[in-house]
Amino acid sequence: MCEMNSTVNLSFRYSESDYVRALRAHYASHLRLPLDIAVVVLLIATGAYLWRTSSLQWLGIALLIIGVVFALLLLSAFLVIPRLAFRREPKFREDYSLGFSGEGIHFRTAQIDSHLQWGMYSHALVDAHSYVLYYGSRQFTVVPRRVFKSAEERQVFEKLLTENISQIVRS
Repeated sequence: MCEMNSTVNLSFRYSESDYVRALRAHYASHLRLPLDIAVVVLLIATGAYLWRTSSLQWLGIALLIIGVVFALLLLSAFLVIPRLAFRREPKFREDYSLGFSGEGIHFRTAQIDSHLQWGMYSHALVDAHSYVLYYGSRQFTVVPRRVFKSAEERQVFEKLLTENISQIVRS
């Protein structure tokens, strides 16, 4: 267990790539990407086959359209939406100061000065670039890995995370 005085203090400003990577990781964890891609390929291939070789050209065209729309939705979820979400939200251009301890999280920005309990976060997603701490099904706090001053500081944070959030998915 972490000592009571084990505190990790982080100060940072999000970069666009921090948020884009985290949102992509979020989408990837909620979608079944290999299945989704297989469905797109199957729809387009079947649609093209029916359109060219059968009397069911209307069905082929419909399947092609559905496949292309589905492909565009997937592409936009990973390529367009994360960048737009970052650029449209002014709070991502603020300075953040987060203090993590066994007692909770001290969360400070220009607009917020709040002490949060760990219980606010229901689960976390950890990937190569960030820690995504969820406080709702689609609401989360991103802690970029780049903001830790040392490997030891990151280890203390990970220990606090493990002790206080029961559901952690690593990707």
